[in-house]
Amino acid sequence: MTILVTGGAGFIGANFVLDWLATSDEPVVNLDKLTYAGNLQNLSSLEGDKRHIFVHGDIGDSQLVQRLLREHQPRAILNFAAESHVDRSIHGPEDFIETNIVGTFRLLEAVRGYWKGLDESARQAFRFLHVSTDEVYGSLVADEPAFAETHQYQPNSPYSATKAASDHLVRSYHHTYGLPVLTTNCSNNYGPYHFPEKLIPLMIVNALAGKPLPIYGDGQQIRDWLYVKDHCSAIRRVLEAGLVGEVYNVGGWNEKPNVEIVQRICALLDEMRPRADGKPYTDQITYVTDRPGHDRRYAIDARKLERELGWTPAETFESGIRKTVQWYLDNWQWVEGVQSGSYREWLDKNYSGRTA
Repeated sequence: MTILVTGGAGFIGANFVLDWLATSDEPVVNLDKLTYAGNLQNLSSLEGDKRHIFVHGDIGDSQLVQRLLREHQPRAILNFAAESHVDRSIHGPEDFIETNIVGTFRLLEAVRGYWKGLDESARQAFRFLHVSTDEVYGSLVADEPAFAETHQYQPNSPYSATKAASDHLVRSYHHTYGLPVLTTNCSNNYGPYHFPEKLIPLMIVNALAGKPLPIYGDGQQIRDWLYVKDHCSAIRRVLEAGLVGEVYNVGGWNEKPNVEIVQRICALLDEMRPRADGKPYTDQITYVTDRPGHDRRYAIDARKLERELGWTPAETFESGIRKTVQWYLDNWQWVEGVQSGSYREWLDKNYSGRTA
């Protein structure tokens, strides 16, 4: 028995692979394109582990995917591969269309052909699990109910629009061809190995470097926060027991405005790694021009996953954020390794033009 994971060197994918192999002896074929956010250092602890087969490649490479399917005969595909940063999608949407839409289509086509060739029992047991985001649902006002699985899709950025398209493709391959699919839509993840372009790792890295902590607009944009290892456990549970064709929302029940997140990180760093001058890290907070079309609030209703599959998150935000800050403090060599010239150029591009 084998599973194929796409995007397994990125933030969520790498955490999933590490957790999977920590709890199972079932081998993982890990296909990753190794773009800027894909990092083999995330998987360094698996070096020499024969259960982990890494393949450098693109989900859009149909011949490669078909070969991997023939050679390894996986019982399940877990699709983490995606371009996922809203700001980058605003500056350059074409990469998001190519990976999230075209790539998902080509992956589905390859998987469909493979699945049709399986014997009856293997076809019945096979699963294609597509990992998506709550951003496909759009934005909520303050008193609106949280996103349920039946919420209308209303994507507002090139990123969320391409993920919405990929979700629809996955759904269509189930209803048209019978492919046994599962889809998960998660809230904002945080935790180890998070590339420092996203809010939480960026604030930790900038704070420790003595740099400004840029907060968009008034900082009152609300997100639900999910510790990445909780997300991984939810995916394992959906793969194990989810009903074919169903969608499951995965959330942490932690709605918080961005400014509160940054203030909490500052307080933890004041405790765990105080500034040399004794001043609080909140002195580094800077409010900058908001990004175009910034969604105001996301909130996930994860009761279906709890009710039908018995899953709940193990971490509170308080426990998860403390573990996350400690991980970055303990793994500064990893942080320095991902801060390449292209990363610095990106930060300059995205933040230098924003007025305070």
